[in-house]
Formats: sequence, structure tokens, C-alpha cells
Amino acid sequence: MKKRKHVKLVHEGNYAAEVDIELCDSTEGWAPYLSLEDAEKLDEVREALRKEDVLTASKLARVFRLTPLTH
Repeated sequence: MKKRKHVKLVHEGNYAAEVDIELCDSTEGWAPYLSLEDAEKLDEVREALRKEDVLTASKLARVFRLTPLTH
């Protein structure tokens, strides 16, 4: 099994986050896939952004505030 680093973008409301994860490549089954720990990290970041808890999300990812552009 080979692992490679990947950045997953999570978007909730006015926030986006870049979450570092590892994808596992395998010749068996469904590949690539991520570990249970990385899946839980993505869920935790997503939930924190939903609650606008930027402090918690920023402990696990790089968080950005999205600002709409108007003409």
C-alpha cells in the first residue's frame, strides 16, 4: 500500500478550509481511500465550520473566510 499527501477543500457557509490528509493507494478494493482518522478530521472541520467555530477548525486545517464580490 502506498500513501500520498493530499489537500482536501471543505466549504461550509462563509468559510472554506484546506485539510491535509493522506490518500492510500492499493491494488485491492476501492482506491484511493483515506484512513478513518482522516475521515473523522474532515467531519470535525466541517462541523466546526457549520457552527462557525473557527478556532476549533483552525487547529485541524487552514481556514479562510469567503467574501462575495459584487459589481
